[in-house]
Amino acid sequence: MIGYVTIGTNNLERAAKYYDDLLAGLGAKRAMEADRYVAWATGAGAPMLLVMKPFDGAPATAGNGTMVALHAGSNAKVDELYKKAIALGSKDEGAAGPRGDNFYAGYFRDLDGNKIAFFNM
Repeated sequence: MIGYVTIGTNNLERAAKYYDDLLAGLGAKRAMEADRYVAWATGAGAPMLLVMKPFDGAPATAGNGTMVALHAGSNAKVDELYKKAIALGSKDEGAAGPRGDNFYAGYFRDLDGNKIAFFNM
C-alpha cells in the first residue's frame, strides 16, 4: 500500500551519503534524484524512501511522534543496520532488541533528527 515515504533534510548532500551507506544493507539503491531530493528503493515498483528539502523553503524539522520503520528481514539484520546507523552518527532512541513476543527493533534518529526504526517480526 505504501508507495513512498518522504523525510526532510537541511543538507541533502550529507543526508544522501548517510542513506546511501545505511540503506545499502537492505539492498536499496538510488531510484530517483533531483536537486531537491534523493529516493532509494530495493527494486522497480518497490516502496521508496525519499530525503527531501522542504518544498516551502522553510527549514526541515523532525516530527514529534513521526517515525519511519523499515523491515530488515531478520533480527541479525536489525542488529547490523542499527549498529551501522549509530556508526554513521545517528542518535540512539532504543537499542536493537526484543520488544514483546514476536517483535524485534532498533530505533535511532538520523542526522536531521528524523526517527527511524529497523524491525523484524
